Order: sequence, then C-alpha cells, then structure tokens
Amino acid sequence: MKLIDEIRKVSKTSVKTRIERRLKEFKSINSKSNKEWFSELCFCMLTANSKAATAINIQNELGYKGFSTLKQNQISAAIRRNKHRFHNNKAKFIVQAREFQNIRDIIKSIISQCDEKTAREWIASNIKGLGWKEASHFLRNVGYTNLAILDRHVINLMIESKMIKEKPKTLSGIHYLKLEQKLAKLCIELKMSQAELDMYLWYLKTNEVLK
Repeated sequence: MKLIDEIRKVSKTSVKTRIERRLKEFKSINSKSNKEWFSELCFCMLTANSKAATAINIQNELGYKGFSTLKQNQISAAIRRNKHRFHNNKAKFIVQAREFQNIRDIIKSIISQCDEKTAREWIASNIKGLGWKEASHFLRNVGYTNLAILDRHVINLMIESKMIKEKPKTLSGIHYLKLEQKLAKLCIELKMSQAELDMYLWYLKTNEVLK
C-alpha cells in the first residue's frame, strides 16, 4: 500500500523525533491536574470546524482561568477575535462544560473500570460540543493512545489510499468504529499506536506536527 510506504519513509526523517516529542507531551498531561485536563477539553471543542492553530491561539490566550471563569460573552469575544467560526456556540459549550471541571477524575475512574473506548463514548454522550472525533482527540491529548481521530485530513487520506470508497455522510458511533478498525489494521502492520499513526497521517496532509 502506497500510504504505508509514505509513512515508513517519513518515519525515517526528523519528523519521527518531533512526533515522539509531542506524544511524550501528551503523556505528561495524563498525570497533571483537572485544570490542565479541562483546558485541553476546551481546546478540543475549539478544534471542531476550525484549524488546530486557531484553537491553539485561543487556548494560549484564555487558558484554564479564562475557560473556567470568564463570562460567556467574554469567551465568545476572544474566540471571535481569533477569527474562529461559531464563536457564540463554542463559548456556550465551554461554559456548559464547567460542570465537568473534574474531568480527569471522571475519565480516570471510567478507564480504571472499563477502557478508553468506554470513556470516549461517555464524553460524546455527556459533554455538548464534543463528538466521537473530538472525544478521541481529547483522550489522545491527555495521554491515551488507542483511539483514532477521524478528522477530514485522515478521512481524505483513507479515500485516497482506497481504504474507503467515499466520505461517510455521517459519523455515528457505529460508523466511527468501523473506520477506526480499518486504521487499527494499519497500526498492526506499521507497529504503531493509533495516536502515533494519527500524527503521521496528519503530517502527510498538513506538513505540521501540532496537537
């Protein structure tokens, strides 16, 4: 498969070091406090329908304190100032998410009893503004490695490499799991985790290693 060859080629460059460093950063957040986790949760909300770089700029500006204490209109103004779409809805979701500021404790408890996929389903079902993709993104960014992040870049690569025929009309839980399983086979062949594979796929499409 051409895609596998491309990933193997990139993995022999300096990109490998950059990706490994980023994955270590994600892993380090796993042992940090609810505050860091909540900030990352809000960041992942902001990545939906927007560029990751834009969401990073907003997170850098507001941080945990802004996400957790500012009024909704103040958060909306900051999001708009950074040229993000849907500023009002995003601000509303962030304020509503304050109910889950102990998100680290919640997720750790779920995973200790079940697994990462159960935690993802709980997030997508209970926190407005986070679907399966964003929930997977959040869990990856706090150190979990077994979930695929099916954003447009990854799906486009799956189409180009003929892993799937066309872009799914919807990404319900069932559809998401089916596509994730296809990537799981790729992980086995490349001897990578889903988190590592995602970073390479994202790089192939964007030439960036972000988060």
